[in-house]
Formats: sequence, C-alpha cells, structure tokens
Amino acid sequence: MLCLVGLGLFDERDISLRGLDVLRGSDFVYAEFYTNFSHADLSRLEGLCGKKVILLERSDLEEHPEENVLKYAVDKKVCLLVSGDPMVATTHSDLVLRARKKGISVSFVHASSVFSAVAETGLQIYKFGKTTTIAYPEGSYFPMSPYDVLKQNKDAGLHTLCLLDVKAGEGKYMSVSEAVELILRMEESKKQDVFTKDSLCVGVARLGGDLKIKAGKASEIAKTDFGKPPHILIIPGKMHYMEEEFLKFFSD
Repeated sequence: MLCLVGLGLFDERDISLRGLDVLRGSDFVYAEFYTNFSHADLSRLEGLCGKKVILLERSDLEEHPEENVLKYAVDKKVCLLVSGDPMVATTHSDLVLRARKKGISVSFVHASSVFSAVAETGLQIYKFGKTTTIAYPEGSYFPMSPYDVLKQNKDAGLHTLCLLDVKAGEGKYMSVSEAVELILRMEESKKQDVFTKDSLCVGVARLGGDLKIKAGKASEIAKTDFGKPPHILIIPGKMHYMEEEFLKFFSD
C-alpha cells in the first residue's frame, strides 16, 4: 500500500492530523523535496511520527522507484511525503501509474497548495489561465513555451501563474528576479510586445510562512530581494477593480 501525503506549503507544521496518522501507521516513510523547496525540519517530523524519514533524490523516483518506494509497497504500508499537495507534480502521477500497474493500492492525503494560496495576492482564482514553469536555460537550450502561455493568457484577459525552476541537487532555486529577466529575454527574441519592463508583475515568496508579496512594474520587481525560496511570479491579466485595489497594498 502506498500513500502520498502532502506536507503543505511551508514547513512540517503544515501537515494535517490525518497525514500524521498515516505516517505513524506506516512501515516505511520516504520524502522528496526536488519538485519544490520545503522548510520542513525532517528531524522534528521524525519526532512527531516516531518514524525514520528517508529522503529521496529525483532519480530515485523518476528512474528506479522499484528499488525504493514501490519495492516495499507491495506488501507493506509505505508513505511518500511531498511538499505542497501530492498530485501537483507530474512525477507523482507517473509513480501512481507504476504502482497501480503492479497492483499496489494508492491513497492520498491532500494539503495546502500554491494553486489556492495565490489568492492571498487578491487575484481571483477563477481568473487564472494556464500555468507555466520558467526553466533555467542550459547551454543552447532556452525554452520559450512560457512566453507562448503568457501570450495566450494575456489575449484571454487571464492571469498567469509562473512556477519557478528547482534544481535541488545543485542547490539552485530560481528567484522572482531571475524569472523576470528570463521572460524579458524571451520578449527580445519573440518581439510580440507581450512582456516589457513596464508590465505589471506580482512577486511572491514563501507562501504559508514568512510571506513576502510585491506588486509593481517588471523593472521594479527585478530589483527586489524576495529572500529565501520558494518564489513564484504572477503576471496579471485584465483585473476587476477589487483586484486592482488589493494589489495596491503590495505596491509600496
């Protein structure tokens, strides 16, 4: 049996009582933090649940989960802890499919997620369009798909939520400033007037914890220090007057 348990947005205190019950009743407890940065203290979590928490790398789950999580879930109770909500990352969808193909039963304990917490900005959830991820360029590889998503959403008057790249193995977590600069580079290449230095942006850091939100022109946001990760970037579309009023609180 495999259960994916969400740790929530910030640290180990965001886990639900149901999640703790699952941990305490598990034979093996694993955790992964490569899909998103977490401020969770694993030693404190181990004290709460009375179990050893085994931290996995990206390759452990994406390349050979049969050697860890799925190996024991065939006849034991196995828990996988993930930052945020369990089924947001496609990695977890792949793991669930592999488990079910092996006849392993799978359950979930959901938790707070960026996809609802962004409402703290005052931007209305139902007015968000397609989400995109800003990735670090590597060599000659410079993914432009976020620009296309932004254009699509902008044309429809919708807000764009940009998730930022995580390279946990290298200790790299993209900042709001880096994301803004990358989209400006995309604009230089595409030249479709989708995103400029005067575009309104909302930078957000550490949802669910010591929160920082800053709204302003891209040129201003790029110079703002948002502190520790995780960060996200929002590019608003057409706004209701209440949304505009809300963002004024974060523009000083």
